[in-house]
Amino acid sequence: MKKIFKQADREAYITLGLYAFFFLWWTLFAFGLGSGDPDEYSYVFGLPAWFFYSCVVGYPVVTLILWLVVRRWFADIPLDDIDAGENTQKEGDDA
Repeated sequence: MKKIFKQADREAYITLGLYAFFFLWWTLFAFGLGSGDPDEYSYVFGLPAWFFYSCVVGYPVVTLILWLVVRRWFADIPLDDIDAGENTQKEGDDA
């Protein structure tokens, strides 16, 4: 049982770290490139560069990273109660 909680804690910390990464990505591009005069913005595909890199590029990049992390480090954990399965069998035997 301890192993399940250890895995769940690890996955929670990884998730928080990835969320912090995405928040920093978005903040640095949005406020870094978008802090100047709007008349001097550079554009990518008709969108301001700050918006393109923070929102349009950031979301697929973070989605890909999340997919890789989930495939590599996350594990399936049974959510049903171990004792509940044993009690169900005992009740079925009595009937």
